[in-house]
Amino acid sequence: MLEKKEGVLQKKASAEVEKAKEYTKAKNKRDWAACNFQLRIHDQMIMLEGAKATTETVDALRSGAAAMKAMQKATNIDDVDKTMDEINEQTENMKQIQEALATPIGAAADFDEDELEAELEELEGAELEEQLLQPATTAPAASVQVPAGRVPTRPAPQKRTQEEDELAALQAEMAL
Repeated sequence: MLEKKEGVLQKKASAEVEKAKEYTKAKNKRDWAACNFQLRIHDQMIMLEGAKATTETVDALRSGAAAMKAMQKATNIDDVDKTMDEINEQTENMKQIQEALATPIGAAADFDEDELEAELEELEGAELEEQLLQPATTAPAASVQVPAGRVPTRPAPQKRTQEEDELAALQAEMAL
């Protein structure tokens, strides 16, 4: 908007300069002086508009700086650090609670985890060996019983296809 006002004032000033030149050629001192006064007034108006724009800009910058300062007072680095420490502490507390809940209790606490793993692998190996030794026409052996709360480390065998049955029979014959 300031640029538009300045453009209008510049056009008016240019028009006054042209009039002043015409009056100078015509040797009309009175009208020439009036044009000069008008030109000075337009120049003064342009300077006042610029000063007003500068003042408004500085005021806006001051207002922005004050708002930023107020925000920084409300949030300082010590508060942020304290909040982050509290979040980390609560996260650590939650991990400890989850670990405590995962600890076996009662009869399950007496079992040795490594022994259970070894026994499970032994049972799974025996079942796989038994399946491989059975002829292709028989059904697969019953699934292995797993202690409560335990999940086998290997997936349970799926129903075999005819090709898998033939491969198992061939392997069984080769083992004999």
